[in-house]
Amino acid sequence: MNRTPIGSLKDHLDEVVILQGWLQILRDQKKMQFLILRDRTGMVQVANYRPANPELGDLISTLGTESALTVTGKVVKNDVVKLGGLEIQLQDLKVENNAEAPLPFDPFDDENLPAIDFRMDWRYLDLRRKQNLMLFRAQTLLEHAMREYWLQECFIEIHSPKMMGTPSESGAELFEVDYFGGKAYLAQSPQFYKQMAMAAGFERVFEVGPVFRADPSFTSRHMTEFTGLDMEMSWIETHEDVVAFTERWLQYAYKRVKEQMGDEIKETFGVDIVVPEVPFPCMTMTEVYAILKQAGYQLPPERKGDLDPGGERAIADHVKQKTGSDFLFIIDWPIAVRPFYHMRHPDKPELTRSFDLIAGGLEIATGAQREHRYEILKKQALEKGLGLENIKFYLDFFRYGCPPHGGFGMGLSRLVMVLLDIKNIRESVYLFRGPNRLNP
Repeated sequence: MNRTPIGSLKDHLDEVVILQGWLQILRDQKKMQFLILRDRTGMVQVANYRPANPELGDLISTLGTESALTVTGKVVKNDVVKLGGLEIQLQDLKVENNAEAPLPFDPFDDENLPAIDFRMDWRYLDLRRKQNLMLFRAQTLLEHAMREYWLQECFIEIHSPKMMGTPSESGAELFEVDYFGGKAYLAQSPQFYKQMAMAAGFERVFEVGPVFRADPSFTSRHMTEFTGLDMEMSWIETHEDVVAFTERWLQYAYKRVKEQMGDEIKETFGVDIVVPEVPFPCMTMTEVYAILKQAGYQLPPERKGDLDPGGERAIADHVKQKTGSDFLFIIDWPIAVRPFYHMRHPDKPELTRSFDLIAGGLEIATGAQREHRYEILKKQALEKGLGLENIKFYLDFFRYGCPPHGGFGMGLSRLVMVLLDIKNIRESVYLFRGPNRLNP
């Protein structure tokens, strides 16, 4: 006999079934014992009449909550039972793994959950909460929808190496590792290799993979390892072509999640997913600075030419009030805060053809048209203080016919934060990695 998911029990009335799951609640009475069994599809009440099954009754009395069990019993109708009006009349029970008591914490006591760092120590227990199961189901659907759209638009998926002999960005925030007596670096992004695919004639590529940043930040939105959503496309005219693609891609993904899981998400997270209208609002950095100045928001001096988290929230609030949109593209960033490979405006060389995407007051993506002309790219690298020998392999991509191209990099966990209105990135990732977190 095969295992039956709890969520499908209504189709097995008056049948004997095998269930496998976790003991969430045990009510151990003198004559009756009631077990609430949970699997990823739902919960059901299992009833045992102790005088009829004394040996099973004694075994049940030894169980700790969250024990892993295999249960055999008959599905019967019982209108008194709140869990779907069904009950399992117990015939047999096997303890696959008895949970120790007490638990480090009760993952189902939402009113008394411990601090997030303690829950991270026991992440596998924390993940048993319904909210977390729902989160990763939604993330799975979100990624699937993104891939669907990419494939519909003739993109090719690549998997670039995560150990590099040369820094892939500015050289800051790098994890250095020993590589057979030499030095290697964990990739900060697949940027160089996405551009190599453009030089190879692939024209449109995407990658979903790990990204590493040696960033000592202890904030609610930073991690040292995260999953990147990266895309690059050829034969564009300007960065606004990438902007247009990005908003259509996100709109498609949001629509798919809302169609398939919108009601469940609203019930679990209290979030009514709104499929964004396109085009998203779009402003230049100059316009953003003018609005922030008028609103009395003062950026920290060290963020000159850039935005800090408070500035992102302030401009996002302004746009939300004016347009109702949760999304905002900020374009035309100054060269001082952009990497050397971003293309510059021909008529305003102090500005780049680049953008950030703000969603829900949080920066979730950075993109640009890349500089594809070999001599100009060398010049821009030198201006940024980079040694050309260190990036020779990269510069070689542009020597033999590289087309105009651009793309973006986005953090998956930040997008999930926005989608489900999660306040801390530690709660939107399977296992968090930060400056003081390498376990579990």
